[in-house]
Amino acid sequence: MGSAGLSRLHGLFAVYKPPGLKWKHLRDTVELQLLKGLNARKPPAPKQRVRFLLGPMEGSEEKELTLTATSVPSFINHPLVCGPAFTHLKVGVGHRLDAQASGVLVLGVGHGCRLLTDMYNAHLTKDYTVRGLLGKATDDFHEDGRLVEKTTYDHVTREKLDRILAVIQGSHQKSLVMYSNLDLKTQEAYEMAVRGLIRPMNKSPMLITGIRCLYFAPPEFLLEVQCMHETQKELRKLVHEIGLELKTTAVCSQVRRTRDGFFTLDSALLRTQWDLTNIQDAIRAAAPHVAAELEKSLSPGLDTKQLPSPGWSWDSQGPSSTLGLERGAGQ
Repeated sequence: MGSAGLSRLHGLFAVYKPPGLKWKHLRDTVELQLLKGLNARKPPAPKQRVRFLLGPMEGSEEKELTLTATSVPSFINHPLVCGPAFTHLKVGVGHRLDAQASGVLVLGVGHGCRLLTDMYNAHLTKDYTVRGLLGKATDDFHEDGRLVEKTTYDHVTREKLDRILAVIQGSHQKSLVMYSNLDLKTQEAYEMAVRGLIRPMNKSPMLITGIRCLYFAPPEFLLEVQCMHETQKELRKLVHEIGLELKTTAVCSQVRRTRDGFFTLDSALLRTQWDLTNIQDAIRAAAPHVAAELEKSLSPGLDTKQLPSPGWSWDSQGPSSTLGLERGAGQ
């Protein structure tokens, strides 16, 4: 039963990481729950072995003893004798989230760890909702950081914010074309653009493919950001620099990932669902979609020879300005 359960654990699935939880702790918790589930299965029936037992000879009045061949169970492989059958499980983590961020986190089990490498090589985009607060600045761009400045924000309007976001998206789309190493005059580039498969072929800073404002009620505002090669710190810095462009200051109060490639919030398992049965069901449900999306993203139209090595991490340091705008040091 345990081996059968393990055979259904190879693949990818998504969990919802709550804020305040480190990704390493989450991975260890999932691994522990999987091991508990595998070891809780009913052990197979013990093998029988022949032993010669000493006993009285049948029909003998003098109570003579003799050796009799008897089949008895062997408990040499019983969990109470040799310990749990499963003590380690290979669980890999996809695009990571820092402790303050929350949202979709993709994990791979067993052979699924190889698929995590394919996800890196496919350069899939991710969606975030980023919440900001106008009127103050901190040392780490987060609301809970050390306060360094307070400013007014009465002059900020939704129209001004939308103009800044349009400039950001336009500058990053130009950067995406530059890092893709494609000649836009070729048929191949046109077909990839139509399919939405233009991706950077080498190491690049954070690239924003889409950004818009979902909610604006000063001092609060909520952004939806579609990007790749990002870190959560760069997204917080983005909020800070948007505040500077609006002639005020801003801090980030929440970073939440709503999509990682082809995994969304709907497919992410909550903390109460991190058990063997739910994870097996999630892997089985995601398997066809994962195969189809990776095949499309890693199609022959993409020059895989230009892709980085599997061991390279996309957690890059990022550019000096996440906005992609030229601005003097004094502004």
